[in-house]
Amino acid sequence: MADFPIVVGINRTQDGSLAVAVGESGMYSLQKERVSRREHHWGRLGDLPDRYLPAMPLLKEPVDLVVEGYSSDTEIEHAPAYQQEVRETLGLRDGAEIVLVSHHLSHLYGAFYPSPFEEAAGLVIDTRGSHVRDFTEEVPLPPGTGGDLVEVASFYRCARGRVECLAKQLWDGDWARPAGLGCFNALLARALWPEGEGDEGKVTALAPFGDPDALGLPDLDVRGHEVHLPPAWLEVFGRRDAFRYEPGGEEFRRAANLAAAGQRAFERALDRVAAWLHAETGLDALAFAGGAALNSSANGRLIRESPFREVFIPPAPHAAGTAVGCALYGLIACLGVDSRFRWTDDFLGPDPDESEIEAAVRALPAGLYAEQPPDLAGTLVTLLESGRVVGLHQGRSESGPRALGNRSILGDPRGPDMQDYLNFEVKGREWFHPTAPVVLAEHAAQIFELDRPAPFGHYAVAVRPEHRDGLPAITHVDGTATPQTVTRESAPFLHALLTRWHERTGTPVLVNASLSGPGEPPAETPEHAVDTLLGTGLHALAMPPYLIRKRVEPPLPGELA
Repeated sequence: MADFPIVVGINRTQDGSLAVAVGESGMYSLQKERVSRREHHWGRLGDLPDRYLPAMPLLKEPVDLVVEGYSSDTEIEHAPAYQQEVRETLGLRDGAEIVLVSHHLSHLYGAFYPSPFEEAAGLVIDTRGSHVRDFTEEVPLPPGTGGDLVEVASFYRCARGRVECLAKQLWDGDWARPAGLGCFNALLARALWPEGEGDEGKVTALAPFGDPDALGLPDLDVRGHEVHLPPAWLEVFGRRDAFRYEPGGEEFRRAANLAAAGQRAFERALDRVAAWLHAETGLDALAFAGGAALNSSANGRLIRESPFREVFIPPAPHAAGTAVGCALYGLIACLGVDSRFRWTDDFLGPDPDESEIEAAVRALPAGLYAEQPPDLAGTLVTLLESGRVVGLHQGRSESGPRALGNRSILGDPRGPDMQDYLNFEVKGREWFHPTAPVVLAEHAAQIFELDRPAPFGHYAVAVRPEHRDGLPAITHVDGTATPQTVTRESAPFLHALLTRWHERTGTPVLVNASLSGPGEPPAETPEHAVDTLLGTGLHALAMPPYLIRKRVEPPLPGELA
């Protein structure tokens, strides 16, 4: 039996997820979508025994505490049934409790406590969090504040051992009267892609193709820490299908102009609420979480122009990351343990099982074959230099939405056809999506206008002008990219591969996308990775020590008719 505390955190809402804090510094996390193969899969009854327990052997250990996080959706109504499921599934120690934590507080614990800061301002912005009646934190609210209101933004002063909520923006939940940056972001995405979920990132990618002034739309109405939507924006959002995205023609220009206006309004409003928080706290560091923190262009502006000198955004700032926040809340606030977990890398998935790799290789279909190159990194460099696109599956999976080297697709950033090949032949997505770079940390500032580490790929920054023509696959139309910086300590194999690539080609950059096919979450298991190789235009898949290749290869980028 373990002689250190084990705390299980479970996010029961959108992007369902589970985390396990092991002692003072160990952390595991897994999103439901990675095992269900359904993007943004919501938490539901049955997840613990059917999804998480088979994938996370650590859950069979005695558990000291379970912390569940809910939002303002209907799942909280099933809390008694969820708790009964926990008791029936996990081996709870005598006296182990099951406690609840409200949504924004779980976001805050998952951002500040794993950050490098001893004290910081805390900012949480998403579409909607918990109802006032379900808050598990002290909040300075006016007398008579209704319990049905929901949090849409929260502002904190944080120090280790003390978290103080300074203010919240609340909303009545009526979409006829939307409020807050998260609501604005969601409505903007729905105006362009009415049938999608989680399309906010598409808005950011589309915006540089548009003119933010073309539609005459105003900035958002920012009053202190609160953001409100002017009537002109409500009128746009009420025009059903008027701005729906189409790949070309006038419809494309109209959609791009709306995305550009919305992105600018979002960035300016975020600047103003960040400035308000800085003035209230007087602190130079910021921990930022919530779905709004996935907006890489706004984040890039935040590090360039906000009064905060240091910014930490966890690799999973959206709802999926709240499972880690739940586990840390239990460890710190409930058990009184001084957590030493710091989010220095994002490889929090289950420990790899080598037998699963061997089984996947033995079960390869006739169209694939495996080999064990004596110099796997060197072989991959040769494949990449030839224009081939290679998947990489190794170690523990990333917990956030971005590939960071353990569930990645890699390509040559110098190829003018690489972006289209990845978008059309591998990812099955719209043509305007940029592809992100991964770069050796020691060379990042030479290629990008970046003055700090970016291990989680959260900041859109300028590609230095002298490198833009030579790196077309990762340079967006506005001259920016969203780099991930890699150190030897955080990702040894990827760093070694990039080093060999740099030695061979003179560039320290590779294209990096998530190891997934159209509409899929990143591959979790070796079997998922093989399926991605089979179902897409990938040329090869590295699963150390194996390299898996196709007997009949797809055309190379640029060879398609």
